[in-house]
Amino acid sequence: MTNHYYSQEPTTEHDFEQWSFELKGKNFQFVTDSGVFSRETVDFGSRVLIDTFNWEELPADGKILDVGCGYGPIGLAIAFASQRFVEMVDINSRAVELAQGNANRNGIKQVDIHQSNIYEAVHEETYAAIVSNPPIRAGKKVVHEILTEAYPRLKSGGTLTIVIQKNKGLLVRKAKWQRPLGMLKSSIKRKGTISSKVSKNNCLIVVFETK
Repeated sequence: MTNHYYSQEPTTEHDFEQWSFELKGKNFQFVTDSGVFSRETVDFGSRVLIDTFNWEELPADGKILDVGCGYGPIGLAIAFASQRFVEMVDINSRAVELAQGNANRNGIKQVDIHQSNIYEAVHEETYAAIVSNPPIRAGKKVVHEILTEAYPRLKSGGTLTIVIQKNKGLLVRKAKWQRPLGMLKSSIKRKGTISSKVSKNNCLIVVFETK
């Protein structure tokens, strides 16, 4: 059986690593394993999302949802920096276990980490924000679902922030990336605004804000 970082129950032999990485002014200690995404370092896309994400103007009463949290760098860094409660989900059971351990290891209390296939088992009806570094290699259907199913799960004034590294996977060409954006625009029926910017390292950040 082929194992991917988006497999529900990875069966590859364990190969744990421990290393540190500074995010939002904190020296995080991470334990990672085989069968999870970017096990050797915090990938560039995640770092860009963490640095770009703006929590200061979010609705005050909602949680933040990290979809496809992996071993936890995005959700844990945002929880630490914002002091907001972050729900973190991933389809990969090994990633979820690692993220839970990394939360404890770094003293991050305001998190709820559990297994979910995208939005299937999330704990809240609506969120102040949703963030995601989506699993491009899982296919465009998964990326489309993260995009198009976000809107009904956002509070008024909430945001969806995602990062795509355009040199990887299924959405390499700009035209392919525009299609899911078009789906999102049509699905929300002009009930929000979309803005994007391209970083100098070819990383696309897209932010959708509800009205």
